[in-house]
Amino acid sequence: MTPLAAMRILHIEPTPLAAARQGARPMARRLITRPATAAAAALLGLGLVGTAGPAQAATASAPQGATLTAACLDSDVSLSVEESRLNNTLPRSDDPSKLQSASFARKMIDGAGFQQFGPALVRNLCRTDGLAATQRLVQQQGERLWRMAVDRAQRKHGAVQGALPSSDDRPLYWARLQATAALRQWDPSFRLSAHQRSLLITQFDKVSRGMSDISFPTGGHAKHVVLSGFDPYTLDGGDVGTAPGATGNNIRHGNPSGAVALSLDGTTYTAKNGTTQAIQTYVLPVNYTEFAAGYLEDTVGPLMRSHEVTASITVSQYGGDSFKLEQWNGRYHGVSPGNDLSQPCPNVDGQAQLAIDNHGCNTQVVPRWGGPHSFQLGNPPQWTTTSLPIGAMIRANTGKNVPRPPGDTWPDASTAFGVIWHTNYTEFPDCTSPTLVTRNDPPPTTFPPPTAPVPPDPHSCAYAGGGGNYLSNESAYRNTLLRDRLGLDIPAGHIHTPGMQNFDVGDLYRPSDHTFNAWRLAIVAQTNNLVHVVGARS
Repeated sequence: MTPLAAMRILHIEPTPLAAARQGARPMARRLITRPATAAAAALLGLGLVGTAGPAQAATASAPQGATLTAACLDSDVSLSVEESRLNNTLPRSDDPSKLQSASFARKMIDGAGFQQFGPALVRNLCRTDGLAATQRLVQQQGERLWRMAVDRAQRKHGAVQGALPSSDDRPLYWARLQATAALRQWDPSFRLSAHQRSLLITQFDKVSRGMSDISFPTGGHAKHVVLSGFDPYTLDGGDVGTAPGATGNNIRHGNPSGAVALSLDGTTYTAKNGTTQAIQTYVLPVNYTEFAAGYLEDTVGPLMRSHEVTASITVSQYGGDSFKLEQWNGRYHGVSPGNDLSQPCPNVDGQAQLAIDNHGCNTQVVPRWGGPHSFQLGNPPQWTTTSLPIGAMIRANTGKNVPRPPGDTWPDASTAFGVIWHTNYTEFPDCTSPTLVTRNDPPPTTFPPPTAPVPPDPHSCAYAGGGGNYLSNESAYRNTLLRDRLGLDIPAGHIHTPGMQNFDVGDLYRPSDHTFNAWRLAIVAQTNNLVHVVGARS
């Protein structure tokens, strides 16, 4: 889609209304602009145009950013770490010494046809005059964004808007950040405490991840499958070209698990054995902060407690050319930073911290889901395990009819990707010693394996599950811990997908290309097949 004409911000001044308000809140701002067209001026006044952020030069040739401007938004308010990437811009593919015409986030939002969502939210915020009305607005608009992303992924309304493929998971992430940035910078006409604002942002964040619309049909005999995906991650770094102020091309990353969630939400499937599955999904953040706050438990816990689900699956991206079905999940976490750069358990002098007496390195559960209130090394346990039907998932040959993407190196050319029972893990055999031992490595690619895998020592401390000690492992750990604590006998476990970050040879800066899209489509198709196998046996 053609971007609106560029605009130059000349001056910012407080409005008389803001000066008359009482309290020590930031004043509302009125943007005095010189738009290229009268139509563009009208759109800016309604908050319909993204502009370059403070870190970018506000000139006529500056890239179009994704942060929004309006009379009720205060651009002086600092954004979160994730929101601060909204105006990051890649170099041009044809001339890496120059920036692209719009920030990466703007290309994602426009590329999905979502460019009116954020401005409409802001327009309504500017008119909202109370907390209760704002809470209703945030709920409605969060649900709307999630539904827009799901409907687009499933092509529910015919032709797909925007230039990006319908399967692209990234627009949801960037549109969500554009909205939370606006909520953070909103200067309302009524008193709003910092705590109330934080709750509004959290409400929108959770709702726009599909966490509040999970509903299974009543009656009948359908299996009820709930599945989680993830946001994109590792968005910093990569090739920056030579353009001043350019961002690295890691910002292009997507997450196939997020695409899987969008493709499956609200769908039904009838397996060959005649069972019908109803599937509901949600998307998790790649941040320890929200995990510690109970995002996963608050979403899945009520469904397990009421026995509404017959299977609960977590999905994330791993790498390589095979799916990995994780056997053991470890409690240890926090070595690598999340998208918000939080890092609760970094290495110290190049060495892993011990888990003992170290709450920062151990997954904690909020008290409302069993706690405990104070740190204990063995509560929750150091290890959990999968209950997915591993053998059936491997024998189903789920990649047989999935087209292999360019560069796929799985040795069996008759399938898109391999499926491996991933039984390796790393433990501290002695919780008081820094010595680490990795077991069952590498896991055999045949099933059943020639010898049974060695389970973790019951007196060991976890360092890494089969899926490492990042947030994918944490999602698997929390999900299976819920299953155990609530006494359920259902399939629950983690699917790690192949890596999706593959682009056309020589393509360093285009937001999307054939190879990238082909890998996402293939991974999504085979993951869906694996999920259906689980559902049929739940």
